[in-house]
Amino acid sequence: MRFEDRADAGRRLARRLVNLRGRDVVVLGLPRGGMPVAHEVARELGAPLDVLVVRKLGVPWQPELGFGAVGEGGVRVLNDDVLGDVRLGPAERARVEEAERTELDRRVRRYRAGRAPLPLAGRTALVVDDGLATGGTAETACRIVRGRGAARVVLAVPVGPQSTVERLRAAADQVICLLPVRRLGAVGAWYDDFGQVDDAEVTALLARAADTARAPASAPRSEEASVPAGNVRLAARLVLPRAAPAVVAFAHGSGSSRHSPRNRRIAEILNRAGLGTLLLDLLTEAEEGDRANVFDIGLLSRRLHIAALWLGRETGLPVGYFGAGTGAAAALEAAALPGADVRAVVSRGGRPDLATPAALSRVRAPTLLIVGSRDTQVLSLNRLAADRLHCPHRIAVVPGATRLFEEPGALSTVAELARDWFTAHLAPTPAGASS
Repeated sequence: MRFEDRADAGRRLARRLVNLRGRDVVVLGLPRGGMPVAHEVARELGAPLDVLVVRKLGVPWQPELGFGAVGEGGVRVLNDDVLGDVRLGPAERARVEEAERTELDRRVRRYRAGRAPLPLAGRTALVVDDGLATGGTAETACRIVRGRGAARVVLAVPVGPQSTVERLRAAADQVICLLPVRRLGAVGAWYDDFGQVDDAEVTALLARAADTARAPASAPRSEEASVPAGNVRLAARLVLPRAAPAVVAFAHGSGSSRHSPRNRRIAEILNRAGLGTLLLDLLTEAEEGDRANVFDIGLLSRRLHIAALWLGRETGLPVGYFGAGTGAAAALEAAALPGADVRAVVSRGGRPDLATPAALSRVRAPTLLIVGSRDTQVLSLNRLAADRLHCPHRIAVVPGATRLFEEPGALSTVAELARDWFTAHLAPTPAGASS
C-alpha cells in the first residue's frame, strides 16, 4: 500500500475511524505534516479540528533522529535508547531543547492567533500525524491531551514501524496504524507526494475547519420509499447521512418497522454515527391482520433479501440487517440465501431460533444477538441459535433488561451495541491495519 498524498492518507484513515463518528471527539493534528491528514479525518467524521504543537528534539548531527520531543504546556519526553546510542551530553541536549521551545512558542502564536485550545476534558482526543518514526512526538502529544483531561486518547497514523506502534499502546488507549511495517525507512517513502507543508497551509486548514464548524450541518437524505418485492410494494423510510459508509435495513416481524418507537430510536443513533438506515415494513397493511404472516419466516426473509438487493443498487453501499422479534429470524435466513451480500447482522430481543438450523449454519455475516438478562426464555433460545451459527458471532446480555428493553438506559445500550457492531463490520478495513 502507498498513499497518493497526505489528503489521500487522511481519507483512508477516516474510513478506519468511522466508529468515532457521532461521538464527542476532537481531532488534533500534529503540525505541520499531520495537519492535512487530520483535516480530512475531521471532515469525514464531522468532528472539530485543532492543532497540537509538538517539536522533535533532533540529534544535532542527525536531525531526523529524535532523542525526544517537547510540547505545549512544558511537556518533555526523552528516548533513553537513542540518548544511549548517540551519547549526547547534557549541555548539547539543553541547547537543542531551548531552540525547539523557541520554535514551538512561535508556532503556537502563529497557529492559534490568540485563540484558546479546544477543551478536551471528558472527550475523546484523536491525535493524528502523517506517520511514525521513533514515536517521540506522538508520545508527547498523548501525554499533553491526557494532561488536559481527555477521557480517551486515540492515536491514528497512516504508516509507522510495528515496534513503535506496539510501544505507543502504553501512551494511548488505542493506536490505529493503517500500514504497520517492519522497516520504515523514511515516512515520505510511503507517499507519492510528500511535499513540505508550511505555516500558511496549517493556518488555512484550521480556518477552513472553523468555517465548516460554524456552517449549518448538511441535512441527511431522508425520504419515504416504496420497495418492490414481488407482487407487492413495501413501505419504507430511508435516511442517508452525508458520506455514509454503509446502510442498515431494519426487519420487524409484526407491525410497522417505520413507526416502531424502538426501531426509530435505534435508527437515530445509527444515523448520528454516520450510518444509513432503511426502516422497512415487511408486510403490507392488509397482510398484518393475519398473525400467521408474522411467523412466516420464509416470506419475511425473501422480502428482506429482495429489499436488500434494491437497497444496495439504490445506495451503492454495503448493507447490514437489524432484526427484532421474528424479524431476527428473517434477517438470518435472508443472510443465508444464495446471492446475499449482507455484511453484518444484529438481533434485538429477537427469535433467531425460528430460523432453520440449516440456514443458521450457512450465515457468514458477523452476527450480534442482544438479549435482556431478565428475558430468560428468549436468552436460552438465543443461546440455542448461537450454537448453530458458524459465522463470527456474540451474545450481548443487557443487565436488568426485559424483552422490550423498557428499563432506563436499556434501549440506549442496545443502540450503542448495534452501532459499534455495524461500524466495526460494515466499514472497510485496509489489509494489514493495526489497532
